[in-house]
Amino acid sequence: VKIMSQVNTLDELKLAAYLEANIEDFKGPLTVEKFPGGQSNPTFKITASSGVYVLRRQPPGELLKSAHAVDREYRVLDALAKTEVPVAKVYHLCEDREVIGSMFYLMECCEGNIYWDPALPDVEKPERGAMYSEMVRVLAAMHKVDINQVGLGDYGKPGNYFQRQYKRWNAQYRASEIDNIDAMETLMANLEQTLPEDDGRVSLVHGDYRLDNVMFAPDNSRIIAVLDWELSTLGHPYADVGYLCMQMRMPSLTETMLGLKGLDLNALGIPDEQQYVGLYCEHMGIEKIEHLGFYVAFSFFRLAAIVQGVAKRAAMGNASNEKAAAAGQLVRPLAELGLEALQNN
Repeated sequence: VKIMSQVNTLDELKLAAYLEANIEDFKGPLTVEKFPGGQSNPTFKITASSGVYVLRRQPPGELLKSAHAVDREYRVLDALAKTEVPVAKVYHLCEDREVIGSMFYLMECCEGNIYWDPALPDVEKPERGAMYSEMVRVLAAMHKVDINQVGLGDYGKPGNYFQRQYKRWNAQYRASEIDNIDAMETLMANLEQTLPEDDGRVSLVHGDYRLDNVMFAPDNSRIIAVLDWELSTLGHPYADVGYLCMQMRMPSLTETMLGLKGLDLNALGIPDEQQYVGLYCEHMGIEKIEHLGFYVAFSFFRLAAIVQGVAKRAAMGNASNEKAAAAGQLVRPLAELGLEALQNN
């Protein structure tokens, strides 16, 4: 479990009464601890008489349209409960904003390991490769889920996923733009011109699938929960693959935005991009992935747009992390890395 800071921003008595009334076997009283980190949906550890839980809420204050969709997170976690994709069990979605000031849901608290540094310095070399292989296996399992069978057939819109996503993140970026950034303008223009034709592939995509959004078992032998489904939708599976590769093409930009670029992956026991993508193709029964550079560049663009949103929320005074204000300085280097990936398409 991530280390907690003792920040209590919820009315414990009111929350306990609500949860007791709406969840079978839930018993108060309860205490609340906020998990540190995370720029999006504030997450809390709930310790109650009936057990330990995790609560994820929308941040309070004015929000951009379609951002912080905890109701979508709840829906996808509930749908995946009986699939090969490891997820935490969910108990209840509260859409009544009067209870704690915003929408939230409650899920089980999984005990395992979360790693923030993709170089895995705290893990022995032989384990690292196995952990990265497990990440690819779980990603492929996610992309193989029969979306209609689990009730997610309408979880995203039809049509060209990248075209749709481009419009969405372009609009989100414009809505949160503070300064004009040349590299971002060039990247957006180039992406629009190189959008691949729709090949008809549709699967559940996570949207933020990376090392620190999965929880490993205490012995690191397997992933026990995929976390942070806020950006999930129906879309093109290669978007997730590009996002995974992005971390390999990105240097460490801050204490929390860490990448593998410039490191000796072979010495670390971590598969390189070619091995990584090859393993994914093996799991999916495909030969190769065309236009990988585009998918990586698109991931850099989207991350830059998200980071810009964090900076805008900081400027508006309702970001969930005190370091959010520094986020705006990351937009340019992320856009430049996106341009670099596009050149290597």
